[in-house]
Amino acid sequence: MDIAIMGAGLSGLACAITLEKNGITPTIFEKRGKVGDRFVNGEVLLSIFSRPVHDCIASLSEDFGIYLKPTSNIQKMELFSKNEKVIIEGQLGFTNIRGREQDSFESQLKRQVHSRIHFHSEHTYEQLLSKYSHVVMATGDGNYAKETRNFREDLTVSIKGSTVEGTFDRYTVIAWLNYDIAPYGYCFLIPFSEKEATISIAIPDLPEIDQSINDLWDMFYTKVRDQLKQDLPITDQFQVTRYPIGICRSARIGNTFYVGNCFGSMMPFMGFGQYAALLSGVYAAYDLCGLGKYEELMEPLRQSYENSLVLRRAMEQLSNDGLDRIIRSLQGYWGEKLFQTKTINPLKVAGFLLRPYLKMKKGVTS
Repeated sequence: MDIAIMGAGLSGLACAITLEKNGITPTIFEKRGKVGDRFVNGEVLLSIFSRPVHDCIASLSEDFGIYLKPTSNIQKMELFSKNEKVIIEGQLGFTNIRGREQDSFESQLKRQVHSRIHFHSEHTYEQLLSKYSHVVMATGDGNYAKETRNFREDLTVSIKGSTVEGTFDRYTVIAWLNYDIAPYGYCFLIPFSEKEATISIAIPDLPEIDQSINDLWDMFYTKVRDQLKQDLPITDQFQVTRYPIGICRSARIGNTFYVGNCFGSMMPFMGFGQYAALLSGVYAAYDLCGLGKYEELMEPLRQSYENSLVLRRAMEQLSNDGLDRIIRSLQGYWGEKLFQTKTINPLKVAGFLLRPYLKMKKGVTS
């Protein structure tokens, strides 16, 4: 069995680590010059989106033998709508670094891989498929899956962010749900040290949004500086335009496995997907090692994606008044119940409750 992994990101490296643990050495092909050769940004692993798993980091090490060190655990989240604010406290998840940093998740995974990585690879999927018995497609987005006509694109998003310097509480993440700043989208401040943080804005590419992301970014950047009462000088920037979010119709076709964002691990609701990406790589390796069926193993992740898409569509039906009501409702009992009760799967519950509402809205407007 000769296995090629196309991409050395989270899912591709997780697949390689798992294969090696089971006595199989894959060959990895990466188009960039090194692992993590992309912009630096902070990201989060929120336990509310990984239920029934509450601690992703512990699960990855204890259940799958993948060892990652986050930059911090999240003990507080501040959520702002246009007119409301709620503070959620507890063990909420973890922050981590991505990209060109020695402690990024990609770099940490690379140190656990022994298989050869071919950098600056120009090999196409077709070339690898003709040479290797199996191909794991881990290219980081859905474009290759679209080329093989195996990707259902549900929306595209545009994202802009920066690394800023300031004084931050590394245990606190801030999020804004305010359609004046990010129409039908969201903004984050994610610290990865006491002196550096990522601030970012993400919006869906909808025809009713008539403002450019650059104009919206200027509004957001001004608001964050005013709210934190800091200058927040920018040291690095990134921008992604029309990034496809969707899911593969089939997780596996023949001897090709679609993993990570190439499968559809990025959640449409708030954009999270690191844990799902890592699991997809592990599950592809399990199938290749005869330890499970990839399609069956991926079914819970597929359902999480579909439930997240329901939340995304519901979000597009809301106004700032609706967001205010949601943030207000999270104060006190319901916020604690939602974020702290490990037995509740918010994506599953919300997907179940909101589907009839969205069908009704669709019937009214059609």
